[in-house]
Amino acid sequence: MKLLVTAGPTREPIDPVRYLTNRSSGKMGYAIADAAAHAGHRVLLISGPTSLDVPDGVDFIPVETAAEMFAAVESHLPRMDAAVFAAAVADYTPAAPAARKIKKSGDSLSLELVKTRDILGSARGGIGFTGFLVGFAAETEDVEANARLKLAAKGCDLIVANDVSRTDIGFDSHENEALLVFPDRTELFPKAPKHDLAIRIVSMLGG
Repeated sequence: MKLLVTAGPTREPIDPVRYLTNRSSGKMGYAIADAAAHAGHRVLLISGPTSLDVPDGVDFIPVETAAEMFAAVESHLPRMDAAVFAAAVADYTPAAPAARKIKKSGDSLSLELVKTRDILGSARGGIGFTGFLVGFAAETEDVEANARLKLAAKGCDLIVANDVSRTDIGFDSHENEALLVFPDRTELFPKAPKHDLAIRIVSMLGG
């Protein structure tokens, strides 16, 4: 099976030295890429900036911005059998990044932000992907309900949802606890190392 995995955060430039980003470490996506490679699949990992080593046997494309990640996914996704979108892609990006460093002046600074292109939401209609599609939902409330809405809206076969308001799982942690939300059921994956969750996700690709 040919599998595409996205991972990590994106960085949206404000000026040449500052950017908007999020707390994603990339650990979940890298664990999925590693587990899939060990299972004998051909894996392409598209990742935003992280401090992680690329797993052995995995093809790798580094990106920085949401736009760069969209372009890489759009280029490679049609040839894949399955895709796992684990990256924490910025929803908004500065409308007009400054060409030079913004100097500190007034007591406040306003930034105009514009929406980035929806990578997961474009997979089916925009890009025409027909393989097994997995998305992630990082929620702080109504985790299952929000994940089920995302499942339907994005045309996914599976949404992996977790409560990122908890400090013991998710962002920055080596462990995760997740709800695996399918069209016909929801399964709880109890708290365990992210590598264990990665193996479980890879085992379900293709149904």
